[in-house]
Amino acid sequence: MNEQKPPIRLNVPFDKEAPKKLRAGERVLLSGEIYTARDAAHKRITESLRQGGRPPFPLQDACIYYTGPCPAAPGEIIGPCGPTTSGRMDAYTPQLLARGLTGMIGKGKRSQAVKHEIKQRGAVYFAITGGVALLVAQHVLKCELVAFKDLGPEAVYKLTVNELPVIVAVDAAGKDVYER
Repeated sequence: MNEQKPPIRLNVPFDKEAPKKLRAGERVLLSGEIYTARDAAHKRITESLRQGGRPPFPLQDACIYYTGPCPAAPGEIIGPCGPTTSGRMDAYTPQLLARGLTGMIGKGKRSQAVKHEIKQRGAVYFAITGGVALLVAQHVLKCELVAFKDLGPEAVYKLTVNELPVIVAVDAAGKDVYER
């Protein structure tokens, strides 16, 4: 019988060594603070950085979740917040990793350039299965607008999560579950 290992519990922001201990395919439960950002937010953040500006949140050891949460229903913390396709952020990711970003959460494959940077920087890319937006929302304890309110659901939010279930898709050694 194939016995599955229990999930690894990990806090975010990360300590420097935590991502390096993870292996592709491992199940992880994330707790702590993560930030949301999709295409438009990534574009604004990287343009600001190129012009000498500062990011709207600390990138060092941070984790970005590629999602645009739906508006919360009355009495709810957040609406459904499923992952978006990570490859759409690949043009921006190397610059953010170079500034200390350590974790990313989304769905789907990453480019060779991003996987190279993940390996170079000791970072990690987590995957969440598409179609679980309501389940993900159940792990969000708090949601705060951080930047780019005009982008609506694609604004940057700080989420406090408790045991958000993810899979290590690309580990710090460059191993990729999508290439198995």
